[in-house]
Amino acid sequence: MSAVRSATTFSSALLLALGCAVPFAATAHAEPCGNSGPGSSGFGSSNPGAGTPQGPLPTLTSGPTRTVAWVTGPSSPNRTGTRFSVSGTDLGIMWDNGETGPGRQVLMAFGDTFGDCSVEGDEWRRNILMRSADTDLSDGIAVPDPHPGERYSGAPVLASDPNFAREILGSIGIDGVETTVVPTAAVAVGGTQYINFMSVRAWGDPGEWWTNASALAYSTDNGETWTVDPATARINTPVEVPGVQQLAVGNAGFQQHAYVKHEGYVYDFGTPNGRFGPAYVSRVPEAQIRDLGAYEFWTGTGWVLGGIDAAVPVVDGPVGEMSVHWTGSTFVLLYGNEEGGRIEMRTSARPEGPWSAPHVLVTSDRISGLYAPYIHPWSSGNDLYFVASRWSDYNVMLLRTTVTG
Repeated sequence: MSAVRSATTFSSALLLALGCAVPFAATAHAEPCGNSGPGSSGFGSSNPGAGTPQGPLPTLTSGPTRTVAWVTGPSSPNRTGTRFSVSGTDLGIMWDNGETGPGRQVLMAFGDTFGDCSVEGDEWRRNILMRSADTDLSDGIAVPDPHPGERYSGAPVLASDPNFAREILGSIGIDGVETTVVPTAAVAVGGTQYINFMSVRAWGDPGEWWTNASALAYSTDNGETWTVDPATARINTPVEVPGVQQLAVGNAGFQQHAYVKHEGYVYDFGTPNGRFGPAYVSRVPEAQIRDLGAYEFWTGTGWVLGGIDAAVPVVDGPVGEMSVHWTGSTFVLLYGNEEGGRIEMRTSARPEGPWSAPHVLVTSDRISGLYAPYIHPWSSGNDLYFVASRWSDYNVMLLRTTVTG
């Protein structure tokens, strides 16, 4: 089977221009099939165990956080190896699809994904999508079976491959130009699903990678098909592309994203590529999410329209992959601290802060290689569920903790 099953590709002309502007040597991408990837031996990255079969769910017997269940992998309750041809994947960005009644679901976007490692190409996909309507998270996140063309089934699949979660966002797939496309945040607005993704030019040293741009893709059929909007690209290389907003210095701070809706705005948190930069924040009226000119940026003293170059950090680095959640009384931010080897939580009364000192949820001596904490949007009150990926298994698990103000 081919590793790629038809997907929407970010403008080839744009990416060729971006990638050729700053050439990099080819490097391996992240995977569980024996190759090393974009991380470190300590936390949230590659280690010598990468490529081994999925192990038992790690347990935490003390501290504020507990593991609940594997979400993905052959050993998970979802049996994603046979049901979705997913033996390894990471991330699992979650958002409420905004529907009511039986159509209400949580959608989950995953990064680089692998199936059968014994076949040529390892059935690699740059990204996939799964869905769930599970409201009882105490025993995990249940994903229903996939069915071709059914927008509420477990994953987008083709009739020719009904047990193969297909790629949803394509890319050129040339190392040093654009090696992969990785989702970093998502949100539903007015019945439309939006994914913000990063176009990865090349992987570097542990915790480092370089992006061409971040941009939005949207779906009006609950994630079955996606359309990329090149006008939403925040370019991170010094090139000029007709019809696309040109390079701004501040674009570098919004290559990875986290979304939270509040009081009619989508608050858009951003970090630079890699896991070592600070976090910034912008906001945009919900209906104008695709209009880069409508975004306001927090400057430390106020919101400035179009002020991306004046944006100041709201959380100092290192901030790895992050997510933000509104409990109804406080904002919660989770992220990985690559240098400290831990998952951290901060809270605030407002998206722009001030944010609390970090509360440590998990350390690398408890679970090594854990990264990318993404909050489940149906977490309620101080009971917080989130997923995180463990590199040695290259799969995603669900954890539970308590919000600490």
